[in-house]
Amino acid sequence: MAQVIFWEKPGCKGNSRQKEILLASGHELIVRDLLSEPWTTAELALFFGERPVAEWFNITNPQVKAGEIVPEEIAPEQALEMMVAEPLLIGRPLMQVGNQRLAGFEVAEVHNWIGLKLDSVGERDPKNCPCVTSG
Repeated sequence: MAQVIFWEKPGCKGNSRQKEILLASGHELIVRDLLSEPWTTAELALFFGERPVAEWFNITNPQVKAGEIVPEEIAPEQALEMMVAEPLLIGRPLMQVGNQRLAGFEVAEVHNWIGLKLDSVGERDPKNCPCVTSG
C-alpha cells in the first residue's frame, strides 16, 4: 500500500475519519499540520491541478459560508496567496504519495488514486466534517 503524507487541521473530526479509512485500507500515514506548514503558492498549486478555483476552498470556512469570500470570483494566483496567508481557507485534507498530490477526500477519486477498502468508508460521506452543519 501507499505511504501518504496527510496534511490535516488538528482536531478536525472529518480529517480523523479520513485517516481511519486510509489506515483501514492498509496505507501508512505521515500526518502533518496543515495550519503550521510553511506553504508557498507554487507548492499549494500542485495539489489542485486543473480543478476549478472554487473547489480549492474549504467551503465550511466562516468567511466563505458568510459570502465574504466568493471562491468562484477569485483568480487562481489570488486564491493561492489568500491560502498561504490563511491556511484555514484550504480545502482539506491535502495528500501526497510520491510526487502525486491531491486536495480533498472524494471517495471515488482517492480509491482510483491509491485504493481504499470501500467497506471501511461507511454511510456518511467522509469529505464532510461532521462538526459543521450546512446553512
